[in-house]
Amino acid sequence: MRGDEQPCPPAYAAAMLKDFSLSALVAGFVSVLVGFTSSVALIFQATQSLNATPEQTASWIWAIGIGMGVPTILFSLITRKPILIAWSTPGVVVIAAAAGAGHLTMPQAIGCFLFSAVLITIAGFSGGFEKVMNRLPLPLASALLAGVLAKFALDAFKAIPADPGLVLPMLGAYVLGRRFWPRANVPLILLLGIAIVATRGQFHAEKVPWNITVPVWMNPEFSVGALIGVGIPLFIVTMASQNLPGIAAIRVGGYEAPVSKVIGWTGIATFLLAPFGAFGINLAAITAAFVVGPEAHPNPARRYWAPVCSGFFYLLVGLFGATVAGLFAAFPRELVLAIGGLALLATIGNALSAALGEERYREASALTFFVTLSGITLLGIGSAFWGIVAGGVVLALAKRRA
Repeated sequence: MRGDEQPCPPAYAAAMLKDFSLSALVAGFVSVLVGFTSSVALIFQATQSLNATPEQTASWIWAIGIGMGVPTILFSLITRKPILIAWSTPGVVVIAAAAGAGHLTMPQAIGCFLFSAVLITIAGFSGGFEKVMNRLPLPLASALLAGVLAKFALDAFKAIPADPGLVLPMLGAYVLGRRFWPRANVPLILLLGIAIVATRGQFHAEKVPWNITVPVWMNPEFSVGALIGVGIPLFIVTMASQNLPGIAAIRVGGYEAPVSKVIGWTGIATFLLAPFGAFGINLAAITAAFVVGPEAHPNPARRYWAPVCSGFFYLLVGLFGATVAGLFAAFPRELVLAIGGLALLATIGNALSAALGEERYREASALTFFVTLSGITLLGIGSAFWGIVAGGVVLALAKRRA
């Protein structure tokens, strides 16, 4: 059945259930595992700087979990394309920095969340941001994606000296799996890593708290200084460092999604949940690679189940914020680094191939890749944006010379 057909609801649901796969479930879990463990500490840092109570901190995780989970499930099921929503990691850095410097209170932060959400909604539904993206050549988008993801592959190999007994067997399983069982490669690597950790007694489930998170309403305060100094930078870094590479990841995966509407609805979701602590909900950038690539499923038409699974795990993160935080923290850091980096190797290779395949784009793509990989931050904006700027300038100068 083609994705554009409209069968009756029971037949439609049955066909979608047939598209479900174990590889999609694992890809969804890995995307949440990597995304959550890699930056959840920033949320705790931001809330501590804002003098939040434990209940308010848990509410932030609840709001982000619900805000990511519901749109991810709906967008992916409606479009039958892998659309993954995430939180704004650079956005929470902006918040933490302003709060740490004493320039932001909790009510002012909530006001900035609402203000940024309105700007994102306008940028999305107006179609302006998508028009900019439509002018981005695929090789540069591929270089951007490769640069964003390459750090995770490097971290996987850097983890070998820290725990060779864990990472080397996982690496060996990856190499063999690519040859003998490519469809089950990532699930088997994950299971192997968990088995090694459990055998060595490194997973301490008894320390995980078990309770349901209760959302807490926080009144906003609108300060001109905070809106300009924090609200606008929060909007800029969310669009430039999250939505920009997020769209690139979708398109490099071979999908055309209604990105303007998706971005617009993420702005609305942020606005509705901002009083509970949702600082920024947007397209996933790094973790999107887990759900758009062949690891999610060899058939591109069936990969949409991977973000659907991610969405359900996000909902669990929200409902059991403290529990899930403790559960993910119970995994050794090297396990998270290894599974994240190894699962992305094929996607990185495909992106580099697309980025450097055409000679006329090669120099611009190479510059985009290295600037993005560098991780530099200028004017509070991350390297993904500056990588595209650098590559775009080189490409424009090359066309001018021609």
